[in-house]
Amino acid sequence: MEKRDFMLRAIELSENSVKNGGGPFGAVIVKDGEIVAEASNCVTIDNDPTAHAEVSAIRKATKKMGTYDLQGCEIYTSCEPCPMCLGAIYWAHIDKIYYANDRKDAARIGFDDDFIYQELELKPQYRKKPSEIFMQQEARRAFDMWMKKDDKTEY
Repeated sequence: MEKRDFMLRAIELSENSVKNGGGPFGAVIVKDGEIVAEASNCVTIDNDPTAHAEVSAIRKATKKMGTYDLQGCEIYTSCEPCPMCLGAIYWAHIDKIYYANDRKDAARIGFDDDFIYQELELKPQYRKKPSEIFMQQEARRAFDMWMKKDDKTEY
């Protein structure tokens, strides 16, 4: 299979998702020219706001491959990843992202993630969602334990 075939599959997944009551997004993860995992948006189907196509595909790929590290993989997604999905792609160490629609296309149909990108640029105290540091000293114990741990698996 070629790049075009992988993107066509992601697009097909997005169309099938709409037919099945999900959002219009699909994603395919590929390693060495083979599809490792694929998924579509299931936010409303599963009542899970994190069930975006990319995150769901990452979960399937890591389970199938038995690792949290997807280096050597590429992701083909029907739309530019939102901030959550982009973060997940970085944490999974996926090598490259291919996307069809961009975030402006998504905004035109009601999926506008720009407000999240804007919020990320602000200091926490200026964001629309109130947040404050609370019990920082107590929480640092776990960080200290991590730093002292000799047999930790770093990621």
